[in-house]
Amino acid sequence: MQSVLPIAVAVVILLAFALLLIVFTSARKTQNGGRGKKFKTRDRAQILKEANRKLASNPKDLDALTSLGDLAWEEKDWERALKNYEALAEAGAGNTDVDEFMANSRYGIAALRLNRFEEGYKGLIVARTIKQDDFEVNFNLGFLEFQRKAYEKAATLLRQAIQVNPEHAPSLRYLGHANFKVKNYKDALSMLRRAIDLEPDDKESLFAAGECYYELGNLDQALKIFTHLRADPQLGPSAALFAGTVHLNQKLFDRAIADFEIGLRHQNTRIETVVELKYRLSAAYLKTQDIGKAVALLNDVQSLYPNYKDVPALLGKYKELNSNRNLQTFLLGSTSDFVTLCRKISLMFFPKAKVKITDISVQGNDWADVLAEVETTKWSDLILFRFIRSQGNVGELAVRDFHARVKDLKAGKGYCITAGAFSDEAKRFVEARLIDLIEKDTLMGLLNTIDSRAKGLLAES
Repeated sequence: MQSVLPIAVAVVILLAFALLLIVFTSARKTQNGGRGKKFKTRDRAQILKEANRKLASNPKDLDALTSLGDLAWEEKDWERALKNYEALAEAGAGNTDVDEFMANSRYGIAALRLNRFEEGYKGLIVARTIKQDDFEVNFNLGFLEFQRKAYEKAATLLRQAIQVNPEHAPSLRYLGHANFKVKNYKDALSMLRRAIDLEPDDKESLFAAGECYYELGNLDQALKIFTHLRADPQLGPSAALFAGTVHLNQKLFDRAIADFEIGLRHQNTRIETVVELKYRLSAAYLKTQDIGKAVALLNDVQSLYPNYKDVPALLGKYKELNSNRNLQTFLLGSTSDFVTLCRKISLMFFPKAKVKITDISVQGNDWADVLAEVETTKWSDLILFRFIRSQGNVGELAVRDFHARVKDLKAGKGYCITAGAFSDEAKRFVEARLIDLIEKDTLMGLLNTIDSRAKGLLAES
């Protein structure tokens, strides 16, 4: 019996020790738990009372400022947090009793939450001089550098943030946008795609990814993104502008027109975007020879932004085309329509003459040559007409080429006709040669005569 007693005592002592250990551990957990548990209503009142009492006697009391700052930080009361951490950072500068990194970083972040960027930048810069590898500091400071358009600095800081937290979508997002701003499109695309995988609803990053694909020459991927975003209320107009531009460059004019029209259907679009959409839509209509719609759009652009790009010159050119169908055919019509018009001019060029066209040749979309036998009561000869589809200046080289053609065909005379004008060198070249140069004013008379003759024939019939 005596041998059992020491064992029983030892067991009791061990049980008592285990119980004390459990109680102690539970107390530590309660003490070190979340700050939400630390600052209960009664504790909060006590902290405020004690801190305010200390600050009344010493406005720079470090313990009081720390307690009030921690309380405000936990409650996300950014105004009070900013005030207390700013005071703590100033009072504790160089003081080993103060965690300067915490004071300055929290001061900076609180200012950032209040959109007080200059103060936030000030606090975070100081915090980073103390500690360079803190995720929160590097991310927030990187964000601020991005807002300040210091994109290289922003990229450096955000890379360091991602090294600590590779799955932080905002860090990836802003790093991608910063790389895009400095035209580092390949790296930008890599970051943006990772950010979009984490936050699929980030349409601004999706749009930027589309721009990266566009700049890198991957137009199929770019078109997929821009076409998808055309309906978005915010990004839709710009997405439609990009999609339409790609289709316009690919000479898919009907698709380009559809893109630009979708962009213009959006409401509350920036005036600059509206102007560019209309300008490019007019270019697409010109390519499809819908001159009337193009001129209407160019007039809209001119009224919104006078002298925008080459709009005055385009209006000067195409208003006249829009009002004269024959001139439109001469410059922009299909090859067959253009040749038909040239035949008509050749047949009525010499009034009351007998004209027989013997040959027509076309040089691409540049000009057409019409060879005709002309017989009048006083003379007969072989005449070569060259119709040049241009509104610009025709130079000496073009006229020399025409002269050589006249000689090859043994024509008695040549008439070189353009909707533009001839250079002084070209005019000097033909002075002693049997070639007449006919410029726009005379051509317009011929084109109007065609219409007059057609109306006369219709009246007679």
